[in-house]
Amino acid sequence: MKFINELREGERVGEIYLCKQKQSAVTKNGKPYENLILQDKTGTIDAKIWDPNSQGINEFEVLDYIDVVGDVTSFAGSLQISVKRVRRAKEGEYQAADYLPVSGNSVDEMIHKLQEYVHSVKNPYLSQLLKRLFIDDKAFMEVFQKHSAAKTVHHGFIGGLLEHTLGVARLCDFYAGAYPILNRDLLITAALCHDIGKTRELSSFPLNDYTDDGQLLGHIVIGTEMVYDIIREIPDFPEILSSELKHCILSHHGEMEYGSPKKPALAEAVALNLADNTDARMETLKEVFGAAGAKKEWLGYNRFFESNLRRTGDV
Repeated sequence: MKFINELREGERVGEIYLCKQKQSAVTKNGKPYENLILQDKTGTIDAKIWDPNSQGINEFEVLDYIDVVGDVTSFAGSLQISVKRVRRAKEGEYQAADYLPVSGNSVDEMIHKLQEYVHSVKNPYLSQLLKRLFIDDKAFMEVFQKHSAAKTVHHGFIGGLLEHTLGVARLCDFYAGAYPILNRDLLITAALCHDIGKTRELSSFPLNDYTDDGQLLGHIVIGTEMVYDIIREIPDFPEILSSELKHCILSHHGEMEYGSPKKPALAEAVALNLADNTDARMETLKEVFGAAGAKKEWLGYNRFFESNLRRTGDV
């Protein structure tokens, strides 16, 4: 099988992929076509069926495994497939494990590291909160460890939410050691909890799409509610500490235009925003370069970074 991250412009592809999305559209000239997103364990790629009524284009639905024949082209700096023929694949023609993107890191090792962070928090109220969520709540952890951190952009794979959470906690741990003004217990707790709302904002794989609550509320509000639900179960949890933790979660995107109801007003909230943004951007770069393979030339304009990108040259 040729995986999506191995595809190159100009190639003819003939492989089975998971149809992640399918949407009918119309060109500027009024001609109907189909917009697809195809997926395997290495990522996703846009695909177009420019003539959906042509011979060789058979019926299929979203989340079907489909046998695609087409040409790999480039548009606006990104690869896509111009589909010539497609059919629904039969059972036995594919292995489902090849189509679910997964973290390259060991889930067991990541959980062990997360629990180390949990046990490192000394404040008795924050410690209780973290242990109730990440150690005692087995049902939550079953979902958390398998969830993605995003529909697209960064950490959009099984285990991505756990991996991103650890990346943010690692940076926050460094910040706390470098800048004594930071309350480490509050910052680490906020780092571990900042994206827990994504377990309800996004559905599980293979769909990995926005739920109703994800569309209506978003993970920042959902996560803040989840944390407050636990806080109310802990006797005598300090009200100011509760507000400070909720503020860190509510402001972790940094700007209202990026979905935060509040801008950071605490040193810990500023540090969390920086750590979250750093880990997200560096993972996005990693995924962009991974999709480009060994390619060393300029990769074209990337809308997320608003810049043309390339790898650093060999020293």
